[in-house]
Amino acid sequence: MNGFALGADQEAWCGQLRAQAADRLRPLAEKGEPGRVNRPLLAALGELGLLERVFASGALELCLLRESLAYGCTEAETALALQGLGAYPVLRSGSAAQRERWLPEVRAGRAVAAFALSEPGAGSDAAALELAAAPDTGSGSGSGSGSGSGAGGGWRLTGEKCWISNAPEADFYTVFARTGEGPGAKGVSAFLVPADRPGLTGEPLDMLSPHPIGSLAFDGVPVGREDLLGEPGQGFRVAMDTLNLFRPSVGAFAVGMARAALDATLAYTADRAAFGGRLSDLQAVAHRVAEMATRTEAARLLVYAAAGAYDGGSPDVPRRAAMAKLLATETAQYVVDHAVQLHGAVALRRGHLLEHLYREVRAPRIYEGASEVQRTIIAKELYRGAVAR
Repeated sequence: MNGFALGADQEAWCGQLRAQAADRLRPLAEKGEPGRVNRPLLAALGELGLLERVFASGALELCLLRESLAYGCTEAETALALQGLGAYPVLRSGSAAQRERWLPEVRAGRAVAAFALSEPGAGSDAAALELAAAPDTGSGSGSGSGSGSGAGGGWRLTGEKCWISNAPEADFYTVFARTGEGPGAKGVSAFLVPADRPGLTGEPLDMLSPHPIGSLAFDGVPVGREDLLGEPGQGFRVAMDTLNLFRPSVGAFAVGMARAALDATLAYTADRAAFGGRLSDLQAVAHRVAEMATRTEAARLLVYAAAGAYDGGSPDVPRRAAMAKLLATETAQYVVDHAVQLHGAVALRRGHLLEHLYREVRAPRIYEGASEVQRTIIAKELYRGAVAR
């Protein structure tokens, strides 16, 4: 990518991804049950090598992957992204044993990963989480892997997680809990917790979302030092390392939806007869479509600028990532909403592309940091830079 214009090879790859999404992945998505993990879809993502690309890619390639899949099949895009979000901390901060056990299964689409950060009282304010990791002073009650608690220095997790994508059907969770090394974010640790760990239960939540979202209850769930992702007290850093990569790619997901809605609107308004001509002949319609296209392109450029900054090791990644997610998700909401308006009642029918996108486009403005949180991050980074000067 040069000046945020795709090269010929990148264009060809994105076209291939859109075709795979439409021809191979969308039929599997349509056979899935809303609110449940679609394991055949995950297996197909593994067979196509796309889950491998999540872990082998930089931010730029991840954004291209997510945007292209979102254009053709949002369910496939989301399934892929959730695998990355749940397992990326294992790749970056896990032990050799953790990586060897779980990452091949995730890449193949055989194991389902989940990122368990949010809680009933700590969604956007992740540093305020309350899931307790109390030292396990008992004997003979370790994690089940031979070196967990008691004299080995393990913990017992007690509390709740909520709004967790892929819960309660995931095979393992990246869990953030308060181990108390310091106040706020300084006292949080990250753990890899298999779903079959004793004391861990979950239930699905009925949400405006086609993918599973659930809550988790931890009733003295044993974890040991071999379950840590990174060092004790460094869990917030693990979380932010993951979110700084995935926030621009959430923007890419949003851009993919916006582009799909825009293309559908162009085709519909150019063909739809109205008032003695075509809808596209009406200046009000044409100008609205022009605005939709301009906002989409602006969001796309900001997303790929943030991805380039991440891949280049820029120190301003948090600000750029927040800007990209903010603008792209807000833009996608605008574009999809106006696309529905220009289509009229036909877009509200169950099964119509825009009816589907209208349901899909709302959640990204909340998850991985709501729009208001992104604005707070941006402002803090701007003022930090101003003070430093």
